[in-house]
Amino acid sequence: MLLRMLEEASVLLWASFLVLAAPVSGPLATVHKSVISVQPPWTTVFHGERVNLTCNGFHFYAQEKLQGYRWFSGKARPRETPGNTLEVRDSGQYRCQAPGSLPSNPVHLIFSSASLILQVPYSVFEGDELVLRCRKRGREKLAVVKYTWNRKIISGTDESFDLLIPKASLNNSGCYQCIGFLENAYVLRTSQTNIQIQELFSRPKLEVTDSQPIEGKPVNLSCRTRLPLERPDTRLHFVFLRDDGVMISNWSGSPDLQITAIWREDSGSYSCGAETLTGGIHKRSLPLQIDVQRIPVSGVLLETQPQEDQVIEGETLVLVCSVAKGTGNTTFSWHREDTRESLGQKSQRSQRAELEIPVIGESHARSYYCTADNGYGLIQSEAVNVTVRSIPGIKRGLVAGGTTGGSLSILLAVALLFYCWYQRKPEMSLSQSLGPASRIPMALLSTGDVFQGDTIRRPLTLGPPGPLNPMCPAPVELQQLYINVHPRERDLVYSEIQITQPGAEGEANTFRTSLEDQHISTVYSEVKTQL
Repeated sequence: MLLRMLEEASVLLWASFLVLAAPVSGPLATVHKSVISVQPPWTTVFHGERVNLTCNGFHFYAQEKLQGYRWFSGKARPRETPGNTLEVRDSGQYRCQAPGSLPSNPVHLIFSSASLILQVPYSVFEGDELVLRCRKRGREKLAVVKYTWNRKIISGTDESFDLLIPKASLNNSGCYQCIGFLENAYVLRTSQTNIQIQELFSRPKLEVTDSQPIEGKPVNLSCRTRLPLERPDTRLHFVFLRDDGVMISNWSGSPDLQITAIWREDSGSYSCGAETLTGGIHKRSLPLQIDVQRIPVSGVLLETQPQEDQVIEGETLVLVCSVAKGTGNTTFSWHREDTRESLGQKSQRSQRAELEIPVIGESHARSYYCTADNGYGLIQSEAVNVTVRSIPGIKRGLVAGGTTGGSLSILLAVALLFYCWYQRKPEMSLSQSLGPASRIPMALLSTGDVFQGDTIRRPLTLGPPGPLNPMCPAPVELQQLYINVHPRERDLVYSEIQITQPGAEGEANTFRTSLEDQHISTVYSEVKTQL
């Protein structure tokens, strides 16, 4: 007998240890006790009536392999039954233990011999319908029934002897009493019965991975609560809030929220809320302060792309300003070192920013520096000297086509003039035309020496005048006309080609070239003789 009692005591001690040590994860508690239920649901009945107890388990506890269900009642020896129900007729405190589960919480049953009893349910949770029933023994019926709560009358009716609270709350907990009035004005009173409304779920607690996170880092929030074992299937949804109830998430079935990157302006008081899907029960956690830490900028560095000694005139220069450390919104600014003039400014959540100069010129050859500031003071970089290099022969956009195009222009001009000369002198042989007394009727050719002050003028000499072919105009002394020339380029040859439209027949012998003549088109070709 003593050995049996010690065995039971050890089982209960181990069960108590597991209850205290069991963790909570999400809305469901991991404490797997057996659950006892009562049918009919009242804890007080008349003497001689029967109550059925049902034991349900969760198959967690395996310290002792039970073949059946074990029942405990006060100091009496535990009983085992193959099924999970037990019929009782005696007052007392009852507990049960299902196979693979811990012992249940106790239920106290009263089998009363009083004339009037107040029947209350074994367990009532928030949101449940609470029904109190006033019953009288015997044939004589009640005429009027009144209920008191904490000694205050809250109901009086002669239509129904039940007190109905549609949606119970924690505020409905307290001491209840039934007062019955018989037709002969005799009054019956029940004893005070304490009713404790149980939480459907515990007040949520907000947990955070770091209450002082570094700016830009992720933060995880968790809304933790417990569900009773009697209501493991209760569904909740959650919401997360900041400061004065500003929602930072939508209602969701997940008790967790991840903030992928938190910033200093996100500092504040955070809380979470849990609610049943019907919206009947809502609870909010205590606030939790989160202070986001910002790292001041340091190690400001200015770099160039391309490198400062490889910048070529006409290309794009990119000034890159970066910081070795620093979080949050950083303001970058670029400056010329000599004048401190600001070239541009950018504010962004980054440790690097770029400023682009689309076309670099000789005027951009100077020293530059940049600054960075994220609210803790401006930090300046070292100056970087930019050298701009130019490549001879590629600047100032000279002639399209280069040497080949210019040479073709000269050849075309010579061929055209030869053709016109033969049209005017058909009797002259080729050998005569190339004699020393004659000169090739070429357009005026001017070299770079023209721009140094020396002018070479070579009028065309074609021999005795004769009849002119309308297709070939009379030779004239060409005028100097230089427009948009490049005085620094000494390796250019300029040629002039005249294309004329025939005028009236009488004007053939008096043809003169003029810049204003609308029938004459002058084409200038600019030829580079060497690169």
